[in-house]
Amino acid sequence: MAFARQGEGGKAVRLLRMLNPVEHARDEKDCERYKVEPYVMPGDVYSLSGHVGRGGWTWYTGAAAWMYRVWLEEVLGFQRRGDRLAINPVIPKDWPSFRLRYRHGNTLYRIAVENPDHCSRGVALVEVDGIAVSDKIVTLRDDARPHEVRVVLGTEPVA
Repeated sequence: MAFARQGEGGKAVRLLRMLNPVEHARDEKDCERYKVEPYVMPGDVYSLSGHVGRGGWTWYTGAAAWMYRVWLEEVLGFQRRGDRLAINPVIPKDWPSFRLRYRHGNTLYRIAVENPDHCSRGVALVEVDGIAVSDKIVTLRDDARPHEVRVVLGTEPVA
């Protein structure tokens, strides 16, 4: 979270991937060392001699909720407050784009984030259904119609 908030998307994502349980169970040898479920966020990964790399305290931690929040809110930048949605990512510079789908009541929002300038952060443009939003905030409506949200990262506003 701290690296994302400092604008260092590359470092934030490297650390999140390192903490991701599935990264500790890519093959049989890794699974033998890790010894816990690769689909549950552990509270610990041991460094004690004889137990290096072993996971612990699974199913007994708030770590999963924090991992989810850091990925979604800090890295992907999905920030909903009431009926207002901001998409303000902090990502690795080499990510060209990503997509999110969000259901608000009966309404689907398809969100496409583009990174043509290869930057880690900075929103240059937000469009909803092809119309630019001057304050870069999406006002959510539950109108049962799909909506397309386009977010373009960059340091200069897109004309």
